[in-house]
Amino acid sequence: MARGTKVERNSVSNQDHEIKYEADKLDVKPAKVKEAKAGAGNQRKAIEKKVK
Repeated sequence: MARGTKVERNSVSNQDHEIKYEADKLDVKPAKVKEAKAGAGNQRKAIEKKVK
């Protein structure tokens, strides 16, 4: 893999910092992102769509 490439930008992991980042970005609480993640899966677009 080339140095400096971004990996896994389309999905959100269960790590607290990723969930907090997504929650801050969407202006919701982290619990709301976790709920959406449970229903929609790991894909960022699906989570954003479910939260909105």
